[in-house]
Amino acid sequence: MTCENCGAPARLDPNRGVFVCDYCGSEFVPPASEDGVQVLGQTELHCPACDRILSNGQLELYPLLYCTACRGMLIAMEQFETIIETLRAHDAHPGAVIAPRYAPDGQPPRHCPHCSQPMDNHPYGGPGNVVIDTCENCSVNWLDKGELQRIVSAPDYTYQEPRLSIRDSEAPLS
Repeated sequence: MTCENCGAPARLDPNRGVFVCDYCGSEFVPPASEDGVQVLGQTELHCPACDRILSNGQLELYPLLYCTACRGMLIAMEQFETIIETLRAHDAHPGAVIAPRYAPDGQPPRHCPHCSQPMDNHPYGGPGNVVIDTCENCSVNWLDKGELQRIVSAPDYTYQEPRLSIRDSEAPLS
C-alpha cells in the first residue's frame, strides 16, 4: 500500500486499523469492500473456494482472511459469534430465506488455507439457513459470499428473558 498524499510506502498499524506513512506522517483508513471488509494486504494462503491468494482483512476491527475474487471469508471460530453479534447491532434488515449451499455429491471438499486438510461442510447451527466449511484443527470457518450477511440478517429465535419496563417495576405488589 502506498501513501495517498506522497506515494511513499505506508505500513499498517494493526492496533488502530489504519495505514501510516512514515515519510509524511499521513494516516488513512483502508476502504471497505461491499461486504464491509477492509483489505489490509495479501498473504501466502490460497482461497479454498477459488484458489486465489487470500488477503488479510478486518471486519468491525476483527481480523479475518478475505478473498477479493470470490468474496469468501475465513473467520476464527473464537471471533465468529462476536462478529455476528456486532453486525446484528447495526442491522435492521429482515431475513431472507435462501437455500443453503451443500458441496455437490462427488465434488472434493474444500481445503483449509492454513493446514491444507479437507474442511468439514455442514449446516451452520444458528439462524440463516447457511452451510459453512469448518477446519476444527485450525479453528476457522469459511463462509462464501453473502453467507455472513444471511446469518446476520436472519431472525434469531433463541430464548431471552423478558425485560421489565419501568411501569412494570412500579406496579404495586398484590
